[in-house]
Amino acid sequence: METGIRQGFSTASDARAAVQELAAALQQPDIGLVLFFCSSDYDLELLASEINRSFAGMQVVGCTTAGQIGANGYRERGLVGVSFSASASTAVVGFCENLEQFTPADGHALADRLRFALGDQAPQANAGNTFGLLLIDGLSLREEMVARTVKETLGPIPIFGGSAGDGLNFRRTHVFAYGRFRSGAAALVLASTPLPFTVFKTEHLVPTRERWVITKASPGKRIAREINGLPAAEEFARLAGVEVSALTPQHLAANPLTITISGHTYVRTAWKVNPDRSVTFFCAIEEGVVLRVARGAHLVENLIDALARLQAHIGPPQLVLACDCVFRRMEIVDRHQERRVEKVFQFWKTVGFNTYGEVYEGVHVNQTLTGIAFGALPAEVVRA
Repeated sequence: METGIRQGFSTASDARAAVQELAAALQQPDIGLVLFFCSSDYDLELLASEINRSFAGMQVVGCTTAGQIGANGYRERGLVGVSFSASASTAVVGFCENLEQFTPADGHALADRLRFALGDQAPQANAGNTFGLLLIDGLSLREEMVARTVKETLGPIPIFGGSAGDGLNFRRTHVFAYGRFRSGAAALVLASTPLPFTVFKTEHLVPTRERWVITKASPGKRIAREINGLPAAEEFARLAGVEVSALTPQHLAANPLTITISGHTYVRTAWKVNPDRSVTFFCAIEEGVVLRVARGAHLVENLIDALARLQAHIGPPQLVLACDCVFRRMEIVDRHQERRVEKVFQFWKTVGFNTYGEVYEGVHVNQTLTGIAFGALPAEVVRA
């Protein structure tokens, strides 16, 4: 059935060859929006030039990643993407640079501007047929503010997204919009579609009874200095069963924490141990916050169940856009579950990327998969 959606990928290491291969797969009449996710190993200036040439006159948004998700499963290198015809989606795009100077007023203004722009192009747009996608620099430390303020303005319009990555280097990430890659930037897509869809999140981590309190922190830097009155690294070392000097990012990711907001559970993951035995997180941390130590359940089974539940809302899947935490991927690889996950992604026609953080309904989270699943229009609507 024709849905106006095309997806493709390339594993070519040459930027020109990769974009040309992707463009051939995404080609369709009257493209309204192109989304892509790429390895940070590419020559990004050359990649941008080729994207602008291949998709001239089209709205194109993308970012660098910690890995790509496509028809061939997880890939560390390469380029994946999806195109929507104008009949499948009416979209408007906003781009914010200099996130270090970003204020709540900027977030409200961005969302307001896009909401009015979408209304001009698609008068039928409403909270039931519109969604937002936020792509943001994964090292900006601004994900919480941007996601929260955009959501405050968009209200009931669902929003999801992810933080751009840089492999496992954690040095510099990039977001692409308006024909160029930029660090310290965020792109917001607001789109209306006649296709049935649902925005979702899933995580396989289950809170235990053990509670931790952040007793000293530097919130602006996402640093927990003390947990339960002790140097933060000492609590993580106790939990991991190793000395503080032996703590690795893998130990931290294997011992995530959760927070409850309005009855919903969200994951907070630690990133690195600092010389003063404080711990830097991937998400916001504040003094007085109560967290629960979490333990992983069955990641693949959780993924299968979560996606299966979506089918009740949208029918047979036509596309899933997925923002999947890089630490989930690391766990899948460590457990030799790549082939099982690849089959799931293939069935659900999944395109996306591994992130440095995820956005769900205005909340920035970790070790989570957020996304949007699209179904097909009923046959009688297509015939009409």
